[in-house]
Amino acid sequence: MWALILLASLAGLLAILAIWINDQLLSNSASSQTSTALIQDAAVRRTLSVYLVDQLYANVDISSEIEQRLPSELKLLAAPAAAALESPAAQGVDLLLARPRVQALFVAAVTAAHEQLIDVLENKIGHGVTTGSGTVQVNLDQVLKEVGTDLGLPASAVNKLPANTGVITVMRSDQLGLAQTGVRAIRILSVWLIVLVLAILALALYLADGLRRKTLWTIGWAFVVVGLVVLVARRFIGDYVIGGLTTSEYAVPAQHVWVIGTTTLGELGWAVVFYGALIVIASILAGPTVPATALRRWTAPVLNNRPGIAWTVVGIAYILVILWGGTSALRTPIGILVLGALLAAGVYVLRRQTLREFPDTTAGPQLHAALSTAFGGIRSWTSSRRIATSWRIGRHRSTAEELAHLAALNESGALTDEEFARAKAHILP
Repeated sequence: MWALILLASLAGLLAILAIWINDQLLSNSASSQTSTALIQDAAVRRTLSVYLVDQLYANVDISSEIEQRLPSELKLLAAPAAAALESPAAQGVDLLLARPRVQALFVAAVTAAHEQLIDVLENKIGHGVTTGSGTVQVNLDQVLKEVGTDLGLPASAVNKLPANTGVITVMRSDQLGLAQTGVRAIRILSVWLIVLVLAILALALYLADGLRRKTLWTIGWAFVVVGLVVLVARRFIGDYVIGGLTTSEYAVPAQHVWVIGTTTLGELGWAVVFYGALIVIASILAGPTVPATALRRWTAPVLNNRPGIAWTVVGIAYILVILWGGTSALRTPIGILVLGALLAAGVYVLRRQTLREFPDTTAGPQLHAALSTAFGGIRSWTSSRRIATSWRIGRHRSTAEELAHLAALNESGALTDEEFARAKAHILP
């Protein structure tokens, strides 16, 4: 039984990784959202602005362009001026990248490259693009021309930029074979690993005859531990990757890129912690402790005799949580179904336990008092509305006719004696 829980935990870690890759890295819609978040991040914009200015200086003779615009006696200052303008130019490009129009160009370029990448990885291109050929690139040529024009470069210089300027290679042909195999595996694992985890845990509960509550408690904590491992791994693996692949100059923007790119992974980690906490709470409520027993005794009248109320309360809470959608798991069909299944199973098992422990429990005074207060307030409000409506309708009657009408309503039971007295006091001067 414990070996099954451990196996399910390991499979759960792989499932979370597969879901993150499938939902965030291999989704075109997620790519658009991620690239939008990236270009809106100040640290990423600063780094990108430096890259774009470097590309302009590498492919356009800025010194010559400045020299053409200077008087003959100042042309010797062209080279020093070009060097001095490089840093302010980067700051200017940073401001340009904050504009929605330029950001839209960046998002379009990244999205187009991502769609091309997914097509290649899923071998949808055809016509010569197979495992052994094809290259995926992000083409920032339009972004570069836009910022070059806004910086004041003449159209003739901007149009002379080489075709490969601002092109970032994402994947080359010799990397496609392994990547295509990996994508096919991710597509399958992101679905079937979840089914495998649930099946293993169900088997563990089935085998735990006489220890099911303790097993459920252990499963809940296993969920919590798996979620925390994901969150901790996201933090430390990010630090390791950034430290190994970037220099200190680019550590900050790389950290921001990692955080944005692993947003879904963090949400999945918190979702698993949340689900685990629900399971732990359910196992505690089913336990022999004095508070748990008192709580079951207190809820037994509703669960045993008015299960519709219990299901309604849980259903409303479930809908509110789904509308809140605090984590990505609560915004996906699988996550919504898992949460619904957990809540439904919890209510069903809790009702079975209260029926077994308190079979003769009826709706006691506390329940009656609560229901009376609730429905009494509704009754008072509706009666007041009824009296007010009756008065508005009967304003054309005489006082005697209105009193006779109210007396008839009182005799028929539509108005209580107290309501009749209030209405009579309202009519009489």
